[in-house]
Amino acid sequence: MSNDIRIDDLATPELSEVQRQALAWAETVEVDFSEAAILAAARERTGLADFGLDDFRLRLKVLRDEWDQDADITALARITLHGYLVRYASNRLLIRETLKRHPEIHEEMIDRPVIVAGLPRSGTTHLVNLLAADEGFHSLPLWESYEPVPLPGEALLPGGIDPRYQRCAEAWAGMKRLTPLIAAMHPMAPDHIHEELELMGPDFASYNFEWLSLSPRWRDHYYATDQTPHYEYMKTVLKLLQWRRRQAGRVDQRWVLKCPQHMEQLPVLSRVFPDATIVITHRDPVAVIQSTVTMQAYSQRINRRHVTIGDLIDYWSDRVEHLLRACVRDRDGLPAARSLDVPFHRFMADEMGTIAEVYAKAGLALGPAVRAQLARYVREHPRGKEGRVVYQLERDFGVKPEVLRQRFDFYFERFPVKPEDKG
Repeated sequence: MSNDIRIDDLATPELSEVQRQALAWAETVEVDFSEAAILAAARERTGLADFGLDDFRLRLKVLRDEWDQDADITALARITLHGYLVRYASNRLLIRETLKRHPEIHEEMIDRPVIVAGLPRSGTTHLVNLLAADEGFHSLPLWESYEPVPLPGEALLPGGIDPRYQRCAEAWAGMKRLTPLIAAMHPMAPDHIHEELELMGPDFASYNFEWLSLSPRWRDHYYATDQTPHYEYMKTVLKLLQWRRRQAGRVDQRWVLKCPQHMEQLPVLSRVFPDATIVITHRDPVAVIQSTVTMQAYSQRINRRHVTIGDLIDYWSDRVEHLLRACVRDRDGLPAARSLDVPFHRFMADEMGTIAEVYAKAGLALGPAVRAQLARYVREHPRGKEGRVVYQLERDFGVKPEVLRQRFDFYFERFPVKPEDKG
């Protein structure tokens, strides 16, 4: 029985009853995007008041203004986006309070992390989750990235379940009810290893906000701003997490991390993590774009009043080009002894061979125990477990793959990327 998934209503979605009910309910809810309302909600949630340096308010304003003034965002999406801002503001308060109480956190060392970069949808998620199956690494599960510090006084739930984990599980269950095909495109279960850029969220930074809603004004602000302070902030939160784990009895370990944003921030990444091993995945940009815009268009059935097919293909084609041009420009600046290029087709054909290359580059032993842990992950997470989306770039977005691919000749000339005949 085929597990292929074909989405035939991207541009003019046929909503399910669950989706219609959720959209109708959201229209009855008022959402206040003012700074005062967002920060007050965070103070009330945490019982704290010290946000630290005020520079974050400008970045918060850029987001608030863009999202609040976008009339095409549905009421349901407004609730979701408002929730992100309140959660990030709450996390900022909690992180600030923890650092004040335990200044020794700043002395923690993030030692020789293994950091995966590469285009979104290019195997970075599978690679980092596979590496994270090695119990010798620290890694960042989604639930902990969403809430790095527990709420004050919040006790464990029956069975020893962390309330933060429970909230993440409930959010994932809700997402699957509203957009059931998302599990086949980008799983977001609590234990799923997430991107460390989530830890920049409390500093109201990173390109992650572009994935939450079409945000060209935020993108332009991000482009114009040195990201070094935000990478330093993220590193500090990693130190906090490492410190918390040591307090709980975990031994010191190296981190395995991943984020596509790093492709356009390689000099910043290298300055902030000077001893990192950096692994860059490379995939046909057309395959990346068609996967990205299909996922975004599918989500827009509940996030926007009109599915913006043309805007999506234009935005993400430009965005991917920006990532790739920066990578081509900066790649040779990485130390050869601590960097590795991984073509997607080679990784898919030989997972363990690729892993062996990563381990060798990072100076790590790939012994029988580690191989067994990785093999167990592969068995329990087969490709296409939730189904495989069949992409139709020309049909759904009016773009011929071979024509779009010409835009990226500069990238194919630099890296051994294999064109994928899809779309």
